[in-house]
Amino acid sequence: MRVDEYLQLDAVGLAELVRAGEVTSTELLDVAIERAEQVNPALNAIILPMYEEARRLAGTAPEGPLGGVPFLLKDLFQDYAGYPTSCGNRALRQVPASRHAEVVRRWLKAGLVPFGKTNVPEFGAKAVTEPLEFGPTRNPWHTGHTPGGSSGGSAAAVAAGITPAAGANDGGGSIRIPAAACGLFGLKPGRGRVPFGPLRGEPMNGASVNGVLTRTVRDSAALLDVMAGSEPTSPYPIAPPERPYAQEVGRDPGRLRIGFGEHSPMGTRVHPEAVRAVREAAALLEELGHEVVEAEPAIDGRSLTEDFLTMWYGSMAALVDGVKADTGCSDDGFEPDTLMLAAMGRARSSADYVRGHDRWNQHILALADFHSRYDLLLTPTIAGPPVTIGRLDPPSWLRTAERLLVRTRTERIVTATDMVTTEVMNNLTATPFTMTANLTGTPAMSVPLHWTDSGLPLGVQFIAAAAGEGMLLRLAGQLEQARPWAHRRPTGVPFPASLSSSDGAAS
Repeated sequence: MRVDEYLQLDAVGLAELVRAGEVTSTELLDVAIERAEQVNPALNAIILPMYEEARRLAGTAPEGPLGGVPFLLKDLFQDYAGYPTSCGNRALRQVPASRHAEVVRRWLKAGLVPFGKTNVPEFGAKAVTEPLEFGPTRNPWHTGHTPGGSSGGSAAAVAAGITPAAGANDGGGSIRIPAAACGLFGLKPGRGRVPFGPLRGEPMNGASVNGVLTRTVRDSAALLDVMAGSEPTSPYPIAPPERPYAQEVGRDPGRLRIGFGEHSPMGTRVHPEAVRAVREAAALLEELGHEVVEAEPAIDGRSLTEDFLTMWYGSMAALVDGVKADTGCSDDGFEPDTLMLAAMGRARSSADYVRGHDRWNQHILALADFHSRYDLLLTPTIAGPPVTIGRLDPPSWLRTAERLLVRTRTERIVTATDMVTTEVMNNLTATPFTMTANLTGTPAMSVPLHWTDSGLPLGVQFIAAAAGEGMLLRLAGQLEQARPWAHRRPTGVPFPASLSSSDGAAS
């Protein structure tokens, strides 16, 4: 198989060729590695090649619904036994995992062939992918811009055609943000739908969930079928879907009642391009026969963000302490920003954490009330086009405040913590729309329906009620048919001359 042939097919299409005997899994892996070597030097999407292990797997002629399809793992919470899961962190870079994560085991059972791990910000704590240890990942649409985060390495790899699908996870928007920035489809499953075990139950009180990034809706559906379902370490089982998710794609979604809004939940500025993206999506939905009404849930976005940060700070403190205990490293094993977040977590009491978590239910109730009247909520995914590399680096005064917090590790440094919180909130104004689905545990997706005048992707988000993954996939399939996107090629990396943006969607 040639690279140009490989680039025209999605994961489902590649698996069909393998089953038909028209191509072998080894041949697919060879072309995936060839494509990686063509574009990864410019993108820095793959930071840990696993080529020899992948060749061993491919040589076994893997079976399963996606047998033989090349795949990439996100280097965060997606452990592969014998290989490190660095989480973008210096201290973990050489520590091999003792066993496969459950989601990785399921991908292998489905016949996928992982051949590398993708770049992430340290511990997935940012909406850009610029770890100090590995360097920034760049957006294939314009390499001066970020692919988003924290699944930025996976998004860049899929958008550039290294693989049709890659592992991702989402604790505050980390599937949907890079999907929006890279012109991909990104579905965040609902809480409990996909397991995080066996070593973890539900990170961040269930706000974080595993998933994938893909070019086509049917790939995401097929992979959700592979991933979904509880395991022994899952905190609780949830009801299975009415039918396989793959059968939802192409199924008539019916006439949906959709509320939409382009206002930031934090009350901050939204770029005109993001407003335009939502308005154009609303118009398309009306053309497709849906009822579209300007309406938003009665959620206090500022309060929701503060509750999110309380949990986030506490999680960073626990992660840093755990890595130190496991590896014996010092503060030198972490980025200054990570140490600052951990210090912020230590500056809060356990009572603060519990009260913040208890308030999650207020946000859940507000969104449930909205969904009692509307099937879906439509918003921008991100508040503006992808920012340039380095744009969100902390200013020098914040570095000074970070050093003060890390050195003192005390809640008495009120001025410093207030300044840090202000700056963190300022950075979150770029991604104010995605946290709602994480705290409420509802499924949500980013759909690539808009490109800016300068050629950058800018997706829109849909949030469903609990267990609404099927509805999201039905609508996504309808939107993909009405406004195909899989044929669009990023302009920041080379593609074969035989391919152009007018080519048909992946088959």
